[in-house]
Amino acid sequence: MNDAPKIPAEHEPQYDRLIARVRALPPAPTAVAHPCSAAALEGATDAAELGIIVPILVGPRAKIEAVAREAGIDLSPYEIVDAAHSHDAADKAVALVREGRATILMKGSLHTDELLSAVVARETGLRTERRLSHCFLMDVPGRPNVLAITDAAINIFPTLEEKVDIVQNAVDLMHAMGNDNPRVAILSAMETINTKVPSTIEAAAICKMAERGQITGGVIDGPLAFDNAISPEAAAIKGIAGPVAGHADILVVPDLEAGNMLAKSLSFLMAADSAGIVLGARAPIVLTSRADSVKSRLASCAVAAMVAQRRKARAPVPA
Repeated sequence: MNDAPKIPAEHEPQYDRLIARVRALPPAPTAVAHPCSAAALEGATDAAELGIIVPILVGPRAKIEAVAREAGIDLSPYEIVDAAHSHDAADKAVALVREGRATILMKGSLHTDELLSAVVARETGLRTERRLSHCFLMDVPGRPNVLAITDAAINIFPTLEEKVDIVQNAVDLMHAMGNDNPRVAILSAMETINTKVPSTIEAAAICKMAERGQITGGVIDGPLAFDNAISPEAAAIKGIAGPVAGHADILVVPDLEAGNMLAKSLSFLMAADSAGIVLGARAPIVLTSRADSVKSRLASCAVAAMVAQRRKARAPVPA
């Protein structure tokens, strides 16, 4: 018996549109850290075959070549940078970005913590003044646009200061994807401010900070409960007005646990596909998983390529 949720017949996959858009751009040079499993190597080479990225494979050459032989992957078009082990691969992949040889960093088959440790290294990493944060980009059947959920993978219990960066990172991501004024819902369990629920206080503070120009580029409202953030009907019933209520593009969750459960609920109960990207570093970071579908991996690369292209377009011209 197949218990998988059914996708509405009229659903137009948003990821197909994202991938089609980015194929019109020049492929982005991408440092792939330790692609020593079939899933990791195929994720990079599939994106390369579609013209989304130009992968530089960083890891133990013998392991990469052995995986490629077993999976039937032709490595002849791709550069391989030999590395002793996964930690070395992470360091060398980050160095390629620092040197300007790559504009995207992509996780292979190493642990996420290994890669991010190299990213946040004070002297040799890719740190900026921003906090790193993760965005899930959900293609939910029945919704006309991709829905962003942040942060559900990096910041466990973010402070108010960290949430400001999380919001700004997500807004900037939407700009790169072509949404110049995204609607941001700061989620809580309720839409009223309650001193016993800290997330409602933080939501109100974030909205006031946006009002004062401390967060820019989007329309922000909160606290909002999940239902009145995405459902116009629920918002109308509760008498919640404004441009965000019922029409959110970005959902900012109170903490990692809430975000992770929300994203996985949409995946397993609504047949939503999820792509993922880490923001706040000197280059977008693609975090792939063995459980990701081929389309999800391609969509993650496509979104990272959009971010990289926007950064390149906005970079100052050398004198």
